[in-house]
Amino acid sequence: MAYLSSVTAYSTVLLASLFAGYILFTGSGTQFNPGAFLEQTSPYVWALTGMGLNIGLSVAGAGWGIWITGASILGGSVRTPRIRTKNLISIIFCEVVGIYGVITSIVFSAKLVASPSLESLYTPSNYYTGYALFWGGLTSGVCNLLCGIAVGISGSNAALADAADPQLFVKVLVIEVFSSILGLFGLIVALLMSGKAADFA
Repeated sequence: MAYLSSVTAYSTVLLASLFAGYILFTGSGTQFNPGAFLEQTSPYVWALTGMGLNIGLSVAGAGWGIWITGASILGGSVRTPRIRTKNLISIIFCEVVGIYGVITSIVFSAKLVASPSLESLYTPSNYYTGYALFWGGLTSGVCNLLCGIAVGISGSNAALADAADPQLFVKVLVIEVFSSILGLFGLIVALLMSGKAADFA
């Protein structure tokens, strides 16, 4: 599996290098223009992409965490049925990660208002708002994805530790709470990034 992924990565880099060399040495180097791409893409596209990534990655993190935790709760409850109800707190922590993404996207959507004309859409203020919402959404989404995985792993260990010794549950739960706070940090950073952005005008 590792061999296949490294071959894929090297092949991608090789193809990108060949394409870049082709457009550079055939006199078409101006076709590769990231600045034109950034200017020609609508600020609404950047904002909506950031909001979509925010919700998508947050829900993926929540689902991944529930999958990891749920498997351990089900497996551990076969031998120790008492852990089923107490360890549902881990599932709730994973769900909160998805809710962080939804909250952030709802706050972002308040900045989306209809632009009166196409000329007034491409203004520096609208570009700033679009980029701020994109990067804020991406930051929050990635934080929530990693937070969901962290909560899932710590929740899984909490379930297995509780099955082995009931006194360990509270101690491991403290670690799980700290894992859950990572998603809250992502939400706060995203709100700070978009706080100075004005509504679309």
